[in-house]
Amino acid sequence: MRLLYAPTSPFVRKVMVCAHLSGQAERIRWLDSAAHPVRRDSRIAAHNPLAKVPTLILDDGHSLYDSRVICEYIDSLGSAGIFPAAGPARWTALTRQALGDGLLDAALLARYELTARPSEVQWPVWREALLSKVAACLDAIEAIAAELATTHPTIGEVALACGLGYLDFRFPDLDWRADHPVAAHWYAAFAQLPAMQATLPHDA
Repeated sequence: MRLLYAPTSPFVRKVMVCAHLSGQAERIRWLDSAAHPVRRDSRIAAHNPLAKVPTLILDDGHSLYDSRVICEYIDSLGSAGIFPAAGPARWTALTRQALGDGLLDAALLARYELTARPSEVQWPVWREALLSKVAACLDAIEAIAAELATTHPTIGEVALACGLGYLDFRFPDLDWRADHPVAAHWYAAFAQLPAMQATLPHDA
């Protein structure tokens, strides 16, 4: 398997964390790419019409995207149980994944507003609206943090942790821990997992 990725993408990190948790990381060949919110990378577009990372190229040439699909596929190859079987635990895990992904979507767009759009067309009101979504997600995580696992995590915990890690990486001035002590306590423990330590984001 080959994964088109970018070392700064939190959605790529979700995939990489799942790969480590499920024992599949050594089976994946990591292919760096020039993913960009505006400019299309033909190397990605050849396998994904959205030209986005992560994109997983299977051994038979077929491609999988986005992170939600890839993470579930990788989990199916191992026995980590990142995606629970049908029932209440599955819906809880998937809903928490949606919360983590929603935080990331809002945070990424808020960052792009400053880094990808020319200053003359930036919309501060839009960016503030996006950051208000981030704040709402943080409040929701705080409300469930005491229930979150630090061992045998589901995709819910993985997505939430990658979301909080992205805030540390790209929004250090946000200081999300100040008003979310329970979430901060959970994340401090979760971030020490080998799968999290092996996938720390970094600028190229």
